[in-house]
Amino acid sequence: MKIALITPAPAQVHKGNRTTADRWARLLSELVHHLNIRKHWNAQECDLLIALHATRSLPAIQSFRQDRLHAPPLVTLTGTDLYGGLENSAEAICSLELASRIVVLQDLGVEAVPESARRKVRVIYQSAEQASPPPRREESCFQVCVLARLRKVKDPMRAAYALRELPASSRIQVTHAGAILAPEFAAQVETEQRTNPRYQWLGPLSHEYALELLAGSQMLVLTSHHEGGANVVSEAIAVGTPVISSLIPGSVVSWERTIQDTFPSATALRFGSSCSGRNPTTGFIATSNNGSQGCTRW
Repeated sequence: MKIALITPAPAQVHKGNRTTADRWARLLSELVHHLNIRKHWNAQECDLLIALHATRSLPAIQSFRQDRLHAPPLVTLTGTDLYGGLENSAEAICSLELASRIVVLQDLGVEAVPESARRKVRVIYQSAEQASPPPRREESCFQVCVLARLRKVKDPMRAAYALRELPASSRIQVTHAGAILAPEFAAQVETEQRTNPRYQWLGPLSHEYALELLAGSQMLVLTSHHEGGANVVSEAIAVGTPVISSLIPGSVVSWERTIQDTFPSATALRFGSSCSGRNPTTGFIATSNNGSQGCTRW
């Protein structure tokens, strides 16, 4: 089968959507399908169109429907689609109406789809290959990694700010990898690295090196305000790295199987030793706006 996979994410910057596109391309190619990843559909010959991002892929979906009356367009909803005002986006609604099938990457994503379109929805969970042999963890410190591009929705400096209250005896370090996509974060990163010796920003990494960082860390912190279905959580599971996440639908659905604990989004995540009997190296506190706290041990 000839498949066109449409994504607005450029190949040069590995955003989550591009990572999903590349993974799906590899899996479908292994099933002996012929697949091309493109930003636009230019009437190339294909039997199926898969569009990542309902709003931004609408022109491709419309053109495909007009030119291939009997071929199915499949629309995959991203986090921006699901939690960025889906019902108020005329472009996204039009894409859903034209789609033969709608894909979401976690169970609660179904609830964000307008009821009139839910009969088309299918859930496809993100996957990742298990590392072999098992990874070696960083031993010189308790390394917490953040794999997030720097833009507002990712709340990317949250883990760095949580380091500031640690006692001198703590061995916790935060290593952050990800490109700066919003210019205002450049100064924040520079200041944090200059004033906070526990924080290191590595800049953008290739997928291969990002996985090495994840596998070598004692913990992953996911601080996003929303996620359609974070690739990095599946990858953390595959390499056995525990996850702390903001309290968002994409994490809640995986609570029992994957996420070790959550903290309220947009509030202060704190690493520390305030829980009695807690090892200060591995403890954390999630503090909500009303001052309530929750603790977890590994």
